[in-house]
Amino acid sequence: MKKTLFILITILLSIAMYGCSSGSDSEDTGDSAKPTLNFGVTNWTSTVPPTKIAAKILEDMGYEVKETNADAGSVYTGLANGDLDIFMDSWFPAQRQYIEKYSDSIESISVSYDNADSGMVVPKYMKDINDVADLKGKEDLVNNEMFAIGEGDPAMQDMKKVIDFYNLDIEMINSSEAAMLAAAQSKMDEEKPVLFYGWRPHSMFDKFDLKILSNKKVAEEKGLFDTSSVNIIVNKGLEEKAPEAYKFLSNWSISIKDMEKMIAKIDDGKNPDDVAQAWIDNHQDKIEKMKNGK
Repeated sequence: MKKTLFILITILLSIAMYGCSSGSDSEDTGDSAKPTLNFGVTNWTSTVPPTKIAAKILEDMGYEVKETNADAGSVYTGLANGDLDIFMDSWFPAQRQYIEKYSDSIESISVSYDNADSGMVVPKYMKDINDVADLKGKEDLVNNEMFAIGEGDPAMQDMKKVIDFYNLDIEMINSSEAAMLAAAQSKMDEEKPVLFYGWRPHSMFDKFDLKILSNKKVAEEKGLFDTSSVNIIVNKGLEEKAPEAYKFLSNWSISIKDMEKMIAKIDDGKNPDDVAQAWIDNHQDKIEKMKNGK
């Protein structure tokens, strides 16, 4: 009887030890969970929709995600030193200087959308101003000033070159995107001439009748403000750190029309997360293709 009891105890202890071992194995698996991915986020309206959409999809894929708000220069620096992993709103060629500067540590892995024009913008009621060259000698129409975004943005460095190229007597008034648009709107509400910086996709083109001035001469000779593409930029360590995320983002694309619709909804007060989720719900087939390869 004692021998039988000893055997039963031995069996029970073995089972208990096996259970502990299995639990330990499960914890090891948990330790290999997917890493946290950090998105760089500028204050541009065009950055929000693709960041929210990609973040939600990556969360569904098992990744932890976070967002870090910063200006463009700081975003690229963060990508280069590995503090940031992903930037969904890199404009080329306007931001080419950052790509070149940090080419050893960052890379462009996909084009989100192309035909993204940017440059000097005026309301359509300024019928005689259609090209940047048309402003020469008429700078006083706009009080010799151009409302613009932050001076640190690389596009503003190129804009200074455009002004110099045409020898325009125009001073850039740099501020935030919101302040720039508020200043421009105050002029347009009274149908006064105004000059400011604009780009697509942006809800300003839904809200106002605007036109981006052509700049054929400077685009051809200097390569400034030619048609842009918007790219996904990542730290070069992302492929090893998060291969499934890297594959998904390598296949990423979205239409500029979808972008403008979402930006307009967010500008109207809708929650960015809800807007992003609506796009995801309506594009499941596209998302699966991006995850698995085109």
